Amino acid sequence: MSDVRNLAQVSTDTRSAIGGTRISEAATPAVAAGNPASTTRIVGGIALALAASVFVQNAVFAATGSPDYSTPLGAVLTYHAENRGALAVTSGLEAVNMVLLLWFVTTLHGLVQRRGGAGADWSRLAVAAGTALSALFALTIATHIAVVLAADGLAEPTPAFEMMWQFHAATFALALPALGATFIGAALATHASGLTRPWQRLLGVVGGSLPILAGAGNLAIADGSPLVFAGVLGLAMWLVWLVATGLRLIRGQN
Repeated sequence: MSDVRNLAQVSTDTRSAIGGTRISEAATPAVAAGNPASTTRIVGGIALALAASVFVQNAVFAATGSPDYSTPLGAVLTYHAENRGALAVTSGLEAVNMVLLLWFVTTLHGLVQRRGGAGADWSRLAVAAGTALSALFALTIATHIAVVLAADGLAEPTPAFEMMWQFHAATFALALPALGATFIGAALATHASGLTRPWQRLLGVVGGSLPILAGAGNLAIADGSPLVFAGVLGLAMWLVWLVATGLRLIRGQN
């Protein structure tokens, strides 16, 4: 009788263990289901923060009358000599932009994978292009810092000053295709994952194509061509997309 009772107890314990496992397995999808929603809001918040930082940076440039690449070199020298404080702010913001951009594209890729992987190839493009964009924009700002420092104490432009300004223009022009690829990759990845609406995908494709086309004329841009404004328009559309996408992801309308 003792053996029978022991056998019954073992059977009961086994069923309890199996039942507990099934309960645990049933609870796991519910926990996992909450993760994408949280990540979605995080990605949306990063998108808004990135858009705000880039907007403030460019607003400072506009408010101080930043020269374009066709401006006479004497006026370029005067601008940088007189606006060192404001340009210190824009240089600092670029460090913030770099971190936010890398954070955005990597968390976006993770979100796409959690939602089933649709659009994962496009999000990989966004990660690769965003990494290149961060490096090129860092070089653009580094050369701009050199221009600011060189302008201090110069009475007139020197050949070295001119070369550094042109180097700054060239790195900005080369960054434009990376911006376009990041924009297109992010827009197509979010749409394929059901995170954004068709008009946001269209905005991404059109807006991303402009910097790519402009960047093809990088030599002309470095020489002062107005082609640069096509890239600037693409940058403005990127900010609009970031704001629209960020708000949509935070609200959970996906």
